[in-house]
Amino acid sequence: MSQKVYCIAQFQPKPGREAAVFAALQALEPNAHREDGCLQYTVTRHVDHPNAPGESYPIVFHEIWASREAFEAHCNRREIQAFFSAQVEAEDGDVADANVCVYTDEPQDFDAPRF
Repeated sequence: MSQKVYCIAQFQPKPGREAAVFAALQALEPNAHREDGCLQYTVTRHVDHPNAPGESYPIVFHEIWASREAFEAHCNRREIQAFFSAQVEAEDGDVADANVCVYTDEPQDFDAPRF
C-alpha cells in the first residue's frame, strides 16, 4: 500500500508581490529537501500556454512526501510555520490567499496488504 502524500500548495500574492513571494518560497526548498521524508518539493510559477488554458493561483508548490507523518513533521517545522505566520496570516504579509490540499494515489477502498 502506498503511504505517499501528495501536496499542492497554491499562493495568491498581493498585487506587485509575486516576485517576493516566489523568492520566499524558493528559500524554503533547500531545508525541505534535507528532510528524510521529502521526495519532491518544488515551487513553480504559472505560465501561459495554449494547450493549458486553465485558471490557477500564480505560484504553486508541488510536494511528495513519503508518508503522512513526514508531511505533518514538515508542516510543523519552525521555518514553515514562520512563513505562514508572517506571509499568509499576518495583515502585512505578501500573500493574499493560500490553498493547501493533500492527495493520495490509492483508489478508494484499496485493500493491498500492509507489510
